[in-house]
Amino acid sequence: MTVEALPTELRRMIVQLARTPRLLVACDYDGTLSPIVADPAQAKPLPESVHAMRSLAALPATTTAVISGRALRDLATLSRFPSEVHLVGSHGSEFDVGFVHELDPEATQLRTRLQRTVQEITSGQPGVALENKPASVAVHVRRAEQQVGEQVLDAVRSGPATWEGVEVTDGKSVIELSVVQTDKGNALDALRHQVGSTAAIFLGDDVTDEKAFARMQGPDLGIKVGEGESLATHRVRDTTEVATVLALLMEERRNWLYGEQAPAIERLSMLANERTVALLTPDARVTWMCHPGPDSAAVFADLLGGNSAGHFSIHPVHQHTENGNGSPRSTLPLGQRYVPGTMTVETRWSRLLITDYLEHGVESHRTDLTRVISGSARVHIDFSPRPEFGQVAVRLAPESGGLRVLGTSEPMVLHSPGVQWDITSDGMHESASAEVEVSEDSPVVLELRCGTEELEAFPNVEPERRSAANRYWSEWLSTLTLPTVETDLVARSALTLRGLCNADTGGIMAAATTSLPEEIGGVRNWDYRYCWLRDGAMSAQALVSLGSTAEAEGFLDWLHGVMENLPGPERLHPLYSLAGTTLGPEAVIDTLPGYAGSRPVRVGNLADQQIQLDVFGPVVELAMHLSEATGTLRDLDWELVKGMAEAVSRRWFEPDHGIWEERDVPRHHVYSKVMCWVTLDRALKLADRYGRTPESNWSALRDQIAQDVIKNGWHPDVQAFTTAYEGSDMDAASLHVGLSGLIDPSDKRFRATVTAIESELRSGSTVYRYRRDDGLPGTEGGFHLCAAWLVEAYLLTDRRTEAEELFQQLVNNTGPTGLLAEEYDPIAERSLGNHPQAYSHLGLIRCAWLLSQ
Repeated sequence: MTVEALPTELRRMIVQLARTPRLLVACDYDGTLSPIVADPAQAKPLPESVHAMRSLAALPATTTAVISGRALRDLATLSRFPSEVHLVGSHGSEFDVGFVHELDPEATQLRTRLQRTVQEITSGQPGVALENKPASVAVHVRRAEQQVGEQVLDAVRSGPATWEGVEVTDGKSVIELSVVQTDKGNALDALRHQVGSTAAIFLGDDVTDEKAFARMQGPDLGIKVGEGESLATHRVRDTTEVATVLALLMEERRNWLYGEQAPAIERLSMLANERTVALLTPDARVTWMCHPGPDSAAVFADLLGGNSAGHFSIHPVHQHTENGNGSPRSTLPLGQRYVPGTMTVETRWSRLLITDYLEHGVESHRTDLTRVISGSARVHIDFSPRPEFGQVAVRLAPESGGLRVLGTSEPMVLHSPGVQWDITSDGMHESASAEVEVSEDSPVVLELRCGTEELEAFPNVEPERRSAANRYWSEWLSTLTLPTVETDLVARSALTLRGLCNADTGGIMAAATTSLPEEIGGVRNWDYRYCWLRDGAMSAQALVSLGSTAEAEGFLDWLHGVMENLPGPERLHPLYSLAGTTLGPEAVIDTLPGYAGSRPVRVGNLADQQIQLDVFGPVVELAMHLSEATGTLRDLDWELVKGMAEAVSRRWFEPDHGIWEERDVPRHHVYSKVMCWVTLDRALKLADRYGRTPESNWSALRDQIAQDVIKNGWHPDVQAFTTAYEGSDMDAASLHVGLSGLIDPSDKRFRATVTAIESELRSGSTVYRYRRDDGLPGTEGGFHLCAAWLVEAYLLTDRRTEAEELFQQLVNNTGPTGLLAEEYDPIAERSLGNHPQAYSHLGLIRCAWLLSQ
């Protein structure tokens, strides 16, 4: 039978249940998985149910079980389920085949007495069958004449069923006497507790299954098979419909866990307005957007949870092409691009253009996303907001000007005059859909406004607002001095870095997203929507190199504000919120299955509590580059420089967690020591250049750190500067021994280090950070930033051909709209990690500049 034959409400409940973080699927056997047959020994489960149960058992965070009145041994023999499907026999008294050995002597003696007495009662009674189990005895009268069956059951009920210590379970044409407590409800609870399930489904047809139905609560789902009174909230007719239920549950669960076709990370495009960001898929679906800020909870989290996590989709409808279910099917777009020199994205189909941008010039508490549909086509629109990562119930109220989103802490409206919306609900959230006819002279404009209740039209028309938004970006871009190598791609990288900046605070995001995986299906999923001192300083420095200094000044002002609340500069955290506040504890959104099933989805970042002694160097380097670009050193910036140098003098000799934030014991990382040296070296140069007074110990301490690195960082057996003083493993970050100038790039030890890192860590078009065991399961891709470092190292060691080749490979790894994620998998040839990543774009800018000189 088809899924559509199931009751509508039951289908809705199954879809909702499939999205629980940890699911328990439990079924009775006879009459549920297997049809009732005259000979119980011939009761075979339907193949469709077996397939669904096996497939469910193979899914992560999903437990399946069969809870039957049959003896465990018989159940295993008949069902032939794999070990992944838990089998519970004798109404819950047998959880494993060794249970019989757990009976105490008194229970064993009682069981023997029971079996002898029941044997005497049933002996010679035609059609009556006796089933001896490890802890019970069952009397079956299904094949006996009605009068004979009733006489036997009456004799059992008035005899051994009344004995002290005997547990009685009545079923259809069967009575079971046990010497231990037997209860399918208890068995279900035991399983639920063992696996920590957040919701359970139980299907059964017998009287004994009612005790399991009685334990259903909250999001649980009980389904009665067949006729008769029941505590179950839903009902199906027979075992065939059971198979359909299980198949639907399996399909929905798999889609929810793994994503209905997760878009390639590198093909995502970012919208930005220097207050927040949004991501678009290649077919114009808004798959990620947070409010009120980019590090807030998501309004649309389709990227990490599929349709049910919220999205805003637009696509053409081709009426002559249908899916298998009879609904119109959309086609893939012809292409997607940024309007040159802007952060406005156009997605194009034949006869249809969708233009997306985030509004400029609105109040700081607002997020306004404008979507313009133009051309000549019939278009389908889906609007499914899910604020707070879908944790709050949402209702949509149509009004003359559009839709009002109800139930959220922040006001939210969709200005869409003239669009007739169809509102549907999944029980917790409402969604809106519509079909509109677009003509050449009448584009449709949709304006999502977060942070306001205003549904009235703007005083200035949409083309004027779009022109202002585009002009803001293009005029800024025109002030830059771009390299002659890959000019257009550098321009896109510059716009991307600018888009990751927050104009209100000066903070700079490391990336636009959280939890995009470093390994598909893995656990290396981190939240990068915050401002790292290191990343922010390096991003601002890249923009300074192109001629834009406002971002650097804003970032240093942001950092000064952070330091005002610290007892000393050495107490700086590695990262802060965009507002400059400390982060709350790292948490998991377990209602989201993650990108392509990559869990957990994290918010917050535990690195906030780490010791990272390399963060001071990039800050001082930024101050130096900014002063070179402006010809002056601000007093405020000199105070920051002194604070960074003071922090180094107090802590440089400590072990730390390093640039890669390993969740392992601290080590004496070579890169961290080098950055401590950089802090003092650049501070001394600034003092000399601008007539400032350095501390008396800076020069001697700089030399001491350099000697320490050269003595302890060089590993003679490896013939390279290694990751840390302890160990012989390699790290791409150790290239900074030469990139920073701590040793001369012509030094044979630097050249040997470049060769060793190339040999150990480069793989085709990418360079890995390291290959050591970092205490986390799984693997990761190569880092674009590390590839950029190796390009620079090649240039410093007179290997320009290799530098140009590796840079071209980095360029080839950009997505269709010019964006780069954090990592690249050279085997699967796909991007990994959060996207777009500031590290990757600043690395590309640096390489292009060096190659153009």
